Amino acid sequence: MIFKSIAKALSQIGDPRFRGVLLRGLGLTLLLLIGFYAGFVGLVQWLTPESFTLPWIGEITFVDDLLSGAAVLGVTLLSVFLMVPVAAAFTGIFLDQVADAVEARHYAHLPPAGGAPLGDQIRDALRFLLIMLAANAVALIIYLLSTVLAPVIFWLVNGYLLGVEYFQLVAIRRLGERAARALRRKHMVSIWAAGVLMAIPLTVPVLNLIVPLVGVAAFTHIYHALVGDDRP
Repeated sequence: MIFKSIAKALSQIGDPRFRGVLLRGLGLTLLLLIGFYAGFVGLVQWLTPESFTLPWIGEITFVDDLLSGAAVLGVTLLSVFLMVPVAAAFTGIFLDQVADAVEARHYAHLPPAGGAPLGDQIRDALRFLLIMLAANAVALIIYLLSTVLAPVIFWLVNGYLLGVEYFQLVAIRRLGERAARALRRKHMVSIWAAGVLMAIPLTVPVLNLIVPLVGVAAFTHIYHALVGDDRP
């Protein structure tokens, strides 16, 4: 069921609605990271004096350039870490469009789902971003200590987060929050396993940027499969 759902999601990747969500999500992500980059480097330059004088040494003029270069390197490395969770958060804002596209092609016999208000989607996307950043920041310590097992830990942690978040968001559209949570708990093993399969490509550059899009589409199929299995 999981592999079939992922295959269906991948087969629809050329859907214009999918491309629109992907481009908007990546565009907003790049704008945010560029703004963060410019703001952080500008703050460092503003706080650092162009020169100062030390006793017995004289005037020092290179500290500003040194700290600016370090800031550029630090923000570049940080952006690699932030790119995926930020893109995932922005994709969450456009979740309904991806799920609607999937249902229009594969589940056209169903009535339209009740989409969440834009404010709630933005709130949930920001909450998901903060949870992913916090969980990975804590897990980073484990990554450094476990070395060989670090990729497995990364997949398990992010697989759980992706599985829970995407399934919950998809299910809420048709069941409401309480029923969606109950269904998620009932099928947690399958949802976590599907999330791990989504997390594995997160370690592959470029490919990781389409994970949120494919994840939402795949979990739309998974939701319908699980609901169908639960029907009498």
